[in-house]
Amino acid sequence: MKFWKRIYIFSLILFILTFNFAGISIIEKIHNEALKREINRCLGEHLSIYSGVNLSLPVYNTLKRYSRNINSDDEILSNAINDYYKKYNDKNAYVEIIDANSKIIFSNINFKIPDTREELRSLQPDIRQYIIKDIDNKSFIFISNLININNKSYTFTYVRNISEIYEERENQYVFFIKLDLVVSLIFMIFMYFVSKHITKPIQNLIGATKRIIKGNFSEKVEINSKDEFGVLAENFNIMTEVVEEKINELEINNSEKQRFIDNLTHELRTPLTSIIGYANLLRSTKYNEEIFIDSLDYIYKEGKRLEKLSFKLMDLILLKKEEFKMQKESIKNIVFEVKGSLLPKLIEKNISLVIDDKDFELLMEHDLMKVLLLNLIDNAIKASKVNSEIHIGINKDKYEVVIQDYGIGIHKEHIDKIFEPFYMIDKSRTRANNGAGLGLAICKSILDIHNGSFKVESKVDKGTSIKLIFNTLKGGDSYNEK
Repeated sequence: MKFWKRIYIFSLILFILTFNFAGISIIEKIHNEALKREINRCLGEHLSIYSGVNLSLPVYNTLKRYSRNINSDDEILSNAINDYYKKYNDKNAYVEIIDANSKIIFSNINFKIPDTREELRSLQPDIRQYIIKDIDNKSFIFISNLININNKSYTFTYVRNISEIYEERENQYVFFIKLDLVVSLIFMIFMYFVSKHITKPIQNLIGATKRIIKGNFSEKVEINSKDEFGVLAENFNIMTEVVEEKINELEINNSEKQRFIDNLTHELRTPLTSIIGYANLLRSTKYNEEIFIDSLDYIYKEGKRLEKLSFKLMDLILLKKEEFKMQKESIKNIVFEVKGSLLPKLIEKNISLVIDDKDFELLMEHDLMKVLLLNLIDNAIKASKVNSEIHIGINKDKYEVVIQDYGIGIHKEHIDKIFEPFYMIDKSRTRANNGAGLGLAICKSILDIHNGSFKVESKVDKGTSIKLIFNTLKGGDSYNEK
């Protein structure tokens, strides 16, 4: 069942139960209060009649002494109640007087009374008791008590038709049922649109998820509210942004992996093609010393190239898996070690390596840091012109090392890709230097191990600046300035 239907049905059931309970409670309360007032009125009328009869009895007793028309106490009581009743003149009120032998002394009741008279049981002097009975679809209240006349006991009963009280309750119930149907119908229509409106944001979210499933990962939900749905929509949009970013990252990673595989395949195929071709040439031609030596020379060079490529790949793999021990060392000392290793190349091109007279210490793995700087400075030498300079800047305040050359430079579109494995800007120059495009990829892995990052700036024919920025140190240790 849809959520809006559940809200609709639940609200409708709750409204009907609450409205009916409240209506019935109000009707019953009004009825009980009206019945209570009517009972009190009947008790008052009973007392009024009873008191009137008591006041009339002394007069009739006096008349009995001097009149021959009044022969007994029963007649005295009957005359007294009859006279009072004529003055009272209420058609809905009835009076009955019964003596101790259940003989009716007076009664103006014009309907049949049930034989069972609960109100007459266990009557006591000066105590009134009443009961409400339904007779012939009408409701009557019976109020009874004992009355003494000349030491004789009589039962005095006051009866009143109170059907109007119950008819009024019945009319109220009929009206309430009609009102209940009308109000419930209005509420049903109103709640239908309300539940649809309340759940509209959910429908928007469902629609958005369906479009995302179809591949539209940039889908956003527009819900302009500050309630929980607004928060949900905002979080949903944030989630879609994160998902889109992750998918873009996966696509980039997949394309990089594919490019890596393609480049690796190409790098392997080229020397293997040469090796297989020259091997086949030696196998299929007559021995010729010159051809034999040249072929073996090509096979040897291409084999060494494959060997170097395999070592580079191993270095790249090991850098991502191996844990290295770090210790504090001077960055300047590493730079001078690298200068000593590259001195023949510097002399060959008459390049001056200018090193800042500054220094700082950081946690490093000595050999890895040397490989990092060796690759970067070696690339700077390859890119530099004869009789030029390479500057090594050391910023001890920001813990940065800058390698600046003034060589051929790098085009802007290549800068973001130079750290990818097998990526070569100038493939002919790279292969001429016996390279495979893995040096900078290894440098990036080494810098990652040292929690650092690169910043590359370059202009064609003006040179390249590669900045090494060392951020938080592994293990949380701080840098120590030297």
